[in-house]
Amino acid sequence: MLEHVGSLINTPWIYALIGLSVLLDVFLPVLPSGVLVITAATAAAGTTADVVGAARAQAGSVFPEMLGLVLCAATASVLGDMVAYRLAFRGSDRLDRAISRSRRLTAAQEKLGTALVKGGGPLVVVARFAPAGRSVVSLSAGAAHRRVAEFLPWSAVAGLVWAAYSVTLGYFGGQWLGATWLGTAVSLLPLFAAGALAVYVVKRPGAQEPAQPAAQPGVPQTTA
Repeated sequence: MLEHVGSLINTPWIYALIGLSVLLDVFLPVLPSGVLVITAATAAAGTTADVVGAARAQAGSVFPEMLGLVLCAATASVLGDMVAYRLAFRGSDRLDRAISRSRRLTAAQEKLGTALVKGGGPLVVVARFAPAGRSVVSLSAGAAHRRVAEFLPWSAVAGLVWAAYSVTLGYFGGQWLGATWLGTAVSLLPLFAAGALAVYVVKRPGAQEPAQPAAQPGVPQTTA
């Protein structure tokens, strides 16, 4: 895979491949879109081998490639979020059936749905790193009929943060270890760590239960 991605890195096809993978990831959380983004960044920032096997740095700056990968992944992320949001907003029966067939997405909705809906905007950014968290956020926001003005800005921030983080990991992995499987694997470890941390954050009790207002003198407290 690394060799194939490396051969596509200087062509428009790499952006089409990443864009399609990230866009569809909201419906198929099993797609390795984050792995693909990091692999592409590692290949772009890594080293190539000459005919005698000696490693040499790639000529020229890789900043345009890194920026292109960030913008491509972030844009596709937002577009995918909005498609899922609109479908859930309209209550698509076909979408409901598709979700019910995905055990991973169904389980994520059951465990994280309430926390993500109550967590507000910043939790949308955190959930972007959690497995299936992006799907739950987009579908929950649409099903709850939240306004686009409330959801879209946070979706954009989440997509940009996730894309920049992933590309940065791939860049440093490629610079450090070259365009190798080891460089890609090392770059993926922080991404998986961020995913585990995101799951913990959205599932912790404090994220699921909104804080109760402090009691004020002379004001009786009511219970539901």
